[in-house]
Amino acid sequence: MEEGRKLQRITRSAKDPVKLRRAIVVMMSGQGQSVPDITSLMQVSDDYVRDVIHAFNEKGFDALDPKWNG
Repeated sequence: MEEGRKLQRITRSAKDPVKLRRAIVVMMSGQGQSVPDITSLMQVSDDYVRDVIHAFNEKGFDALDPKWNG
C-alpha cells in the first residue's frame, strides 16, 4: 500500500514527463489494469508498458527516473 501512495505523490509532483508517464503506467498496473488497457489510455506501445513494469519490479522507484545519455 505504501508503494501506491508514493506513486500517487510522484504523479502529482513529477516535473519530468518521462518519470510521470512511467509512474502512471506502474500505478495503473498495480490497480489491475491490463497491458492493452494501459497502452490504449497512455498511447504507448505494449513493449514500453512491459519494459516499465519489469524495470520497476527489478529496480523499484529508481526505474522511474530517466537516464540521460549525454
